[in-house]
Amino acid sequence: MEPRTPKPPEAAQPPNGRGPSRKTVLKAAVAAAPAALLLGAAAPALAREQAARSKPLAPTPACDDGDDPTPPQMEGPYFKPDSPERTDLVEPGTPGTPLTLSGYVFGVGCEPLGNVLLDFWQADPGGEYDNVGYGFRGHQYTAENGAFELTTLVPGLYPGRTRHLHVKVQAPGEEILTTQLYFPGEPRNETDPLYDPALLMSVQQDGEGQVAAFDFVLAVSGA
Repeated sequence: MEPRTPKPPEAAQPPNGRGPSRKTVLKAAVAAAPAALLLGAAAPALAREQAARSKPLAPTPACDDGDDPTPPQMEGPYFKPDSPERTDLVEPGTPGTPLTLSGYVFGVGCEPLGNVLLDFWQADPGGEYDNVGYGFRGHQYTAENGAFELTTLVPGLYPGRTRHLHVKVQAPGEEILTTQLYFPGEPRNETDPLYDPALLMSVQQDGEGQVAAFDFVLAVSGA
């Protein structure tokens, strides 16, 4: 994936022209964290919770399963560049369990990062990747306060791997983080050699679907 030229997010500016303060963002982020009983094992604390207590943030670890010849940012055999810009990956009529993933992107200094590229791709509910078109693939940019939201379906399983989402994360002008997000309580988490508990999402049941949260921390300093 080539470094991109970010386009400004469409978030409205406050009347005074200044962006939201870190304190304001963190208060809202913590309040928005899932409060219901989580599915499966407990996930690591969301970065917003640590940031609200002014604790230093550790960067989100990389995780890949591919054969890209350029280390250390390998993409996996199912990545395709030039995905459409969209926050909803679900085509009308596609059966599956609804999944809404939301979160924030922070720098290591606890500052929220706006206009960060997030490029998601995943298997469909049957465990297949669309390598012809762009099914269950799409990219988006964080808002000024670092927030993002993705609407999709829970990915299916395929041989050798536990359930997961792929994502590339890139702040403007910075290196690309290629990683994966995992679901708590999955039996294959114990046998997948790529599984990293630091990449567990917080997931809760929401009616017939699931609601997940994950905060990315990039090894950059915000403005």
